[in-house]
Amino acid sequence: MNQQIKADHIKLKRAYEPASPADGTRILVDRLWPRGVARTDAALDLWEKELAPSTELRQWFNHDPARWEEFQARYADELRQHADALGRVRALARKGTVTLVYGARDELHNDAVALRALLLGSLPSP
Repeated sequence: MNQQIKADHIKLKRAYEPASPADGTRILVDRLWPRGVARTDAALDLWEKELAPSTELRQWFNHDPARWEEFQARYADELRQHADALGRVRALARKGTVTLVYGARDELHNDAVALRALLLGSLPSP
C-alpha cells in the first residue's frame, strides 16, 4: 500500500527560477510568499502552507547548516500534524512529476530539501 515514490518524480526549484513544463505539478511549500515574485510568474498549481515549517522552527533554524540535522528532525515531527497535506503531495508524486517550489537562497539547507527527503524515505516518515 505504501508505494515508493520515484526520486525523479520530486524535483526542487527556487521560486525565482522560471517555470517549465517539465516541472509537472508545482507546489509552493513555504509559509510566506517569495519576495518579488508575481503570482502569475510563479505558475503554481498548489500552495501547501501546512507543509512549511512553523514560524518558530523557521526562525530557530535560520538556514544555519550547523542546525540542519536537528531542523530535519524537528520538521519531520511537525509534519505529523499535517498528514492530509503530506498525503496529497505523496499521491501526486506517485502519479507524476511534482516540483517543490521554495524561496530560500540556500539550495542545500531548506524545508523543500527536507520535505523531498522525507517523501522519498530518506528521513523517518511522520
